[in-house]
Amino acid sequence: MLRRGPRPLLMHLGLAMMRSGALNSAWPSWNAGWPQTAPASAAPLAQIAARVAAAGPGAEASFAETILRQVWAQDRAFLAGIARYRRHSYQRNVAEPPCLWQEGNSRLLDYAPDSTDPVVLVVPSLVNRAYVLDLKPQTSLLRFLAGAGLRPLLLDWGDPGAVEKSFTLTDYIAGRLERAITAIGKPVILAGYCMGGLLTLGAALRRPEAVRGLALLATPWDFHAEDAARAQSLARLLPALEPAMHVTGTLPTDLLQMLFTCLSPFETPAKYRAFAKLDEAGASAERFVALEDWLNDGVPLAAPVARTCLGEWYGENRTAIGLWTVAGAPVVPETLNVPSFVAIPNKDRIVPPASALALANALPGAVIHRPAAGHIGMVAGRRAEAELWRPLRDWCLTL
Repeated sequence: MLRRGPRPLLMHLGLAMMRSGALNSAWPSWNAGWPQTAPASAAPLAQIAARVAAAGPGAEASFAETILRQVWAQDRAFLAGIARYRRHSYQRNVAEPPCLWQEGNSRLLDYAPDSTDPVVLVVPSLVNRAYVLDLKPQTSLLRFLAGAGLRPLLLDWGDPGAVEKSFTLTDYIAGRLERAITAIGKPVILAGYCMGGLLTLGAALRRPEAVRGLALLATPWDFHAEDAARAQSLARLLPALEPAMHVTGTLPTDLLQMLFTCLSPFETPAKYRAFAKLDEAGASAERFVALEDWLNDGVPLAAPVARTCLGEWYGENRTAIGLWTVAGAPVVPETLNVPSFVAIPNKDRIVPPASALALANALPGAVIHRPAAGHIGMVAGRRAEAELWRPLRDWCLTL
């Protein structure tokens, strides 16, 4: 076994076991009068029950056995997918570009150090490794931009060290990000991915003279746009997370992964069952392993930032209602006076499209692009070049 994951493994196995147990025990209650509290589900379940009853003696037991066998087959496929992933031979082997600037555990990596082309400063989220944007030599947004008349720089935040553990979002935006921009020495195009989009928005509003344009890639804004109750339920988990944050100074990676799992609890078993069917030596299997390695190689989040993200963003939706502040000043996208490009993937299950669209609509004259992709596939998937890389390149070259 060459790797850990999927993380947290016990949670994924426990959820799969709960699902199997629920499916196995549910059939005795599938009849015309149940479930009373879910009318939308009652009709199809009642139809199934009626057909089974009409099939004659022994049909109910046979149907229940069929369900059980299917559940067991899915569980076996999930475990087989995990085993294949953990023993897969793929290892990331990508040459790291030179470091232009460093502060604490954060580095500015230069993908075209000899270039005089327009600078694109790419800013990822604080909770995942930056290398998803440079996953493999042929799956690299940054290397693509470097070969397309631009000079891409990547701000690799790194793990929170002794200093960063006390950081607030103001420290990251008005401090480290702004100093990285200053170190470049000329106006840049800022490109923020996911949470990184919120960081770049804050910096662009504070330093418009240093920003030629702002690209926001799958960036959330209205955290209550599609499911306010679910967003608020994440915020209510904060008290339970406080003991771990008190001890470590961070929200640890496995706890972060648990929160992401809560957004789609049964997605992981489904994708590992699909992976188990792939040719282990094929390109699709290698792409799956590369992305899963990145997902499982998470970054802890500084405790003050975690409290803001969960409490103020997910819980109170301060971004959308105009109450989120950086260095005491409200972040108001309507006042941005630089060109903007907003990519909203239409299959995104991490940042609901309506959440990102609210930000696009608030930005004056924003160019809105709707990739036919998911949150990660948009930047590192099989069709990423067509869905995002080329449109982003073309927009950057117009500035």
